Amino acid sequence: MIRAGEGAYLVDDFVEKGVASIGWNEVGDLYHLTNRDMIKEQLRKKYPDYKPGKINQTASQLYKFAHEVKQGDKVVTYDPSQRIYHIGNVEHEYVHMDSLEGHHNVLDVKWERTVSRDNLSTRAKNHLGSIMALFEISEQVQQELTTDFTLKSFKTTEEVDEEEYDDITDDTILRAHEFIKDKLQDLNWEQMQDLVAGLLRGMGYKTQVSPKGPDRGRDVIASPDGLGLEDPRIIAEVKHRNGSMGANQIRSFTGGLRARDKGLYVSTGGFSKEAKYEAERSNIPVTLVDADDLVRLINQYYDHCDSDTKALIPLKRIYWPV
Repeated sequence: MIRAGEGAYLVDDFVEKGVASIGWNEVGDLYHLTNRDMIKEQLRKKYPDYKPGKINQTASQLYKFAHEVKQGDKVVTYDPSQRIYHIGNVEHEYVHMDSLEGHHNVLDVKWERTVSRDNLSTRAKNHLGSIMALFEISEQVQQELTTDFTLKSFKTTEEVDEEEYDDITDDTILRAHEFIKDKLQDLNWEQMQDLVAGLLRGMGYKTQVSPKGPDRGRDVIASPDGLGLEDPRIIAEVKHRNGSMGANQIRSFTGGLRARDKGLYVSTGGFSKEAKYEAERSNIPVTLVDADDLVRLINQYYDHCDSDTKALIPLKRIYWPV
């Protein structure tokens, strides 16, 4: 698969001029950059804002385009406006051309046929939906793209397609969940304390956050009036570390609570079995929140959080068909 630029704005050029190209023209002639390290060096010079991960990914794609795609290989590009995949054969390997407007790193391609996206299975659509500029298509999806759809459809039953779609949906949700957890780990302790306070405000409480120094197990106090005079009064302890909390920590926390208090113990490192048992047997209600619980609360109350809280974990809402 070779993308025709962002939003496929070059797809008409690809088909009309019989080419496939890849961006990053500022890097120059890739023919003389014979390994990935040389390409990375050029990327750092020409695109100083790129982070290391993007440098590595881009260098890999540029190297494959210039040195691994061979004459006779089949290539695919997608036209989202028409919802069709153009399929062609590479007739001439990589050349660098300054004369072709918009295309400096070029392959000569004979575009031969098209396949409608509507004819493909959900698994194939998901695979081809990768945003990478260049990637190798799996054998199963290659088989779908080369199927004669005038004779048969590769899609078997609607039920199978729905199962595949559900699997992709579940995988997407799981990955988003884990990425948000990754972002949580990047916060320092004070930011984590502010995040917990912000979530409580998103739930409708007013909060007091303990200043730096000994807090006697009270990092955040939340209540309807913000003074802790109205019930419920929630006392929150926040631990942001790798190790799990044990029974002793929970026992110490509950020992400092009053009869009318509600306890909230947040530990991004999780809790031991003994800690969970200690919380369950406490005479004062105590809720334990680990990193997974925290992500679920973020998803649930994010829209109700203030801008300071959202700035700690910037998220983008996406809409996914169900």
